[in-house]
Amino acid sequence: MDLHLTGKTAVVTGASRGIGLATVRSLVAEGVRVVGAARTVTPELRETGAVAVSADLGTPEGVRTLEERALAALGGIDLLVNNVGAGDDVEPGGFLDVDDDQWRGVFDLNLMSAVRVSRFALPSLLERRGTIVNVSSVNSRLPAVGPIAYSAAKAALTAFGKSLNEEFGPRGVRVNTVSPGVVRTSIWAGPDSFGGRVAAAAGVEDYDAFLQGLPAAFGITTGRITEPEEVAALITFLLSDVAGNVSGADYVIDGGTVKVL
Repeated sequence: MDLHLTGKTAVVTGASRGIGLATVRSLVAEGVRVVGAARTVTPELRETGAVAVSADLGTPEGVRTLEERALAALGGIDLLVNNVGAGDDVEPGGFLDVDDDQWRGVFDLNLMSAVRVSRFALPSLLERRGTIVNVSSVNSRLPAVGPIAYSAAKAALTAFGKSLNEEFGPRGVRVNTVSPGVVRTSIWAGPDSFGGRVAAAAGVEDYDAFLQGLPAAFGITTGRITEPEEVAALITFLLSDVAGNVSGADYVIDGGTVKVL
């Protein structure tokens, strides 16, 4: 299927690994010129051929850096993927374990990064009748499965996308959301990851066994966790004109974790 993306320009945040890196690779393969932003630029991101920008998008200064570099490299923006988000640096725990600074940090990275990046990108997106995809999480629908601040921030991000689409959809800018469940990324890679800390908090010593049990623990119907490339394929489709009348939607890709309508 020809997605008609050749020659388009795109900004992808959280691009150094996982879903973001897979999305950069998918877009480059479709002929898109991409700027990929991350706090730490990895060799894997540089190898994609994208313009790599090091910026902490949890801060206004980091977003300004991305704005300057992206507009200089691309001239204008057709496609935006707000993928950056906290995960592996969030600690397991309950409400009383999370102080104001942690709440603020999680919201800055998961919500305010998308707010600020969308704000600078929208003039180009309006001019070019572009598209935004925000990467949220099933935690926005199943808040019991994750840290409270992260779940609340992702729910806010999903609502932000809906509101943005209502305002700018009539002016030609489609905004959609993708909400993954458990994805095979660094968040779950090894005993020092977020997943490792979850296992340790639960008193589980065999981390390999813990990983193997994740599909059952999360009630994943397919019996396996999602691969980053599968999420990237969905994002790429939603960015394309082939999905030209998909607008204001929230697509869950979780192997059947969410059971409700």
